[in-house]
Amino acid sequence: MNRQAQSAVLFLLGASLLHAGSTDLYLRYVKQGLRPLVLAAGAVLVAAAVATLWYERKRARRHKQGGEEPGHAHSESRARSDLPAHTHPEPRVAWLLVLPLLALILVAPPALGSYSATRTGTALQEPLAYPDLPAADPLPLSVVDYAGRAVYDHGRTLRGRHVRLTGFLALDRDGTPYLVRMALNCCAADAQPVKVALTGQVPPVLQPDTWLRVTGTYTPRRAEDPVNGGPIPFIEVTGAEPVPEPTDPYDESWNS
Repeated sequence: MNRQAQSAVLFLLGASLLHAGSTDLYLRYVKQGLRPLVLAAGAVLVAAAVATLWYERKRARRHKQGGEEPGHAHSESRARSDLPAHTHPEPRVAWLLVLPLLALILVAPPALGSYSATRTGTALQEPLAYPDLPAADPLPLSVVDYAGRAVYDHGRTLRGRHVRLTGFLALDRDGTPYLVRMALNCCAADAQPVKVALTGQVPPVLQPDTWLRVTGTYTPRRAEDPVNGGPIPFIEVTGAEPVPEPTDPYDESWNS
């Protein structure tokens, strides 16, 4: 690729980052708090592309007008004399580098789902504290918060409460249904599942990757994750309904 083509690729990449950062598309790749960095990176790449194109056009104009300095012209001619007699144009296959950029702009990748969840062990971590819960009924909780309180606090703050969790469905090899949320530290590449097993009035027909809002109560029942042996708490389901996939499908609460 020549300099103009390189600047075009830089511009497309920067524009893609600006597009992702100005919409919710960036949430498919990184956590919410990194939005300013995504926008800043896009702006830097666009500026670099514009600066490169401006420099190349200025250099071409000076060369056409014969305004190069003697030393510069001599170095240019010497560099040209060192080239082989038969030069070849840049391979067109290099333009395939643009395809991932177009995919980034035109196609929103799906969030990690049940396939990853059933092949990765639960990443549940012990919370640093257990803040008091508001007096809502049912009480909306994240899957990560419920699982942490159920396992490490033995359900002390959950007893006698109706809770509401939202996540996607995953089915274990033995058919055990899990309500899952993928938790991440930085980006989708390090996302790991936190699972809550369902018992009680579980819907008779379960489709993996379906997003559900589950209402239920705490139960001391637990299971071991078949992948890494980690603890998986249960929830006694009293009601469940399908919901649309949220704008931000990942959970960041475990590292906040």
